[in-house]
Amino acid sequence: MIKPIPNPPRSTIRNGQLFTVSPDIHTESLLANAFEDLLSISAIAADLADHVEGRSRSVSLAISRMADGVHLLVERALDHIDLPTPPQQPATT
Repeated sequence: MIKPIPNPPRSTIRNGQLFTVSPDIHTESLLANAFEDLLSISAIAADLADHVEGRSRSVSLAISRMADGVHLLVERALDHIDLPTPPQQPATT
């Protein structure tokens, strides 16, 4: 039987959000955490697909593949952070 989860205290909810991200976290750290979370989402969805059939399996596989696609986007963003800034070429006239 599923029991309802009590509502969190009002003091923890701001603007309808249950979770917040600290404003002083560096972009690279945010992307690295997103990278790991996407791997987890994909693994969970792929594992679920092994235990269900039909439409539920298709939905689970779609979630896994979507997470994989977003994972690639985050990975590319991390690559851009790691790349050194190319030196500026002098203007030719």
